[in-house]
Amino acid sequence: MADNGPAVTARSQRRMAGVAVALALAAAQLLPACAEGAPPTIEGCQLFPAFSGEAGSPSTDDQTAWNQEVAATPKDRRSGRYMKRIRRLGGNQALHPDFGGDGAYGIPFSVVPQAEPLVDVTIGPDGYPAESEFGAGTGGPAAAPIPLDAPIEGSGDDGDRHVVVVREGECDLWEMYRSFPQPAQARWQADSTAHFDLDSPGRHPETWTSADGAGLPILPGLVRYDEVAAGSVEHAIRATFARTRRAYIHPAVHYASSRCGRFLAPMGLRLRLKRGYYREHRGDFARGSQARPIFKALYRYGLIVADNGSNWFLTGASDSRWDDEDVGDLKNVPGRAFVVVDAEARVTTPC
Repeated sequence: MADNGPAVTARSQRRMAGVAVALALAAAQLLPACAEGAPPTIEGCQLFPAFSGEAGSPSTDDQTAWNQEVAATPKDRRSGRYMKRIRRLGGNQALHPDFGGDGAYGIPFSVVPQAEPLVDVTIGPDGYPAESEFGAGTGGPAAAPIPLDAPIEGSGDDGDRHVVVVREGECDLWEMYRSFPQPAQARWQADSTAHFDLDSPGRHPETWTSADGAGLPILPGLVRYDEVAAGSVEHAIRATFARTRRAYIHPAVHYASSRCGRFLAPMGLRLRLKRGYYREHRGDFARGSQARPIFKALYRYGLIVADNGSNWFLTGASDSRWDDEDVGDLKNVPGRAFVVVDAEARVTTPC
């Protein structure tokens, strides 16, 4: 028997090596590849640089977070308590696509040429000039390449009235909140403004709001019809929650709440679908449907809390081509199907 020992050991080692290879291949099929691919683009302008870290890394603290896959990122150790708090607060407890209605819902954006004329911008009397990056009295440019007929979110005087513009060539992003064109004066009035270099991963200035409560850019988190029609959404999705914490997690830099509850969602909190739920339910969304690539993105890239609003509302670009019944299938996905993913940055809060 002693003579057979080495041969048995060798066979065992070979068998174990084969099993290890098979397990590694199986794991590779489940996990996303390292997220170093090209980021989404609009008219040749990338929506921030690609994430260059390792697959499974915590959600990063700069604007490349929008392009970072997090399907393999471990969940935050406080995930269960965050989720329990969201459920206990009530309100909507399932996904709700906040776009559609023949283009009536969602946030519009436009692309202007590099030579687009500049238009004066003023900050409204109830606005935030000290936290705005352009407009008269802000310390930044007094004018921006935003035409007076640029599309505005919503149809009345109420609401956020976002305006989002990408300038070709320069590849920069101009966003405004509570925006009102004033044609007689050939200018815009807005409550806050933000300017982002789409080639840079840099965050917005610390503690500053933007056109969003989190101090984040809006455009990179919008679900756009063209990417859905192409069959793939390759970025995290902007989302809102009804009650948030007086806190933020980078790349967010601002909070929009006076509440200090420890497990209220801070701005910048990132969530994704649980792997088990995704694998069990992806067959619920037919190939070629508008909902399927969005569902897949919620597993691969997740959502980022960007502003106050109704729970689990996902933001998309306004577009008359959305099929409300198709996209509405996402309303069957419950909030309990998500986990909070681990983040590179710590929670910043004065509480």
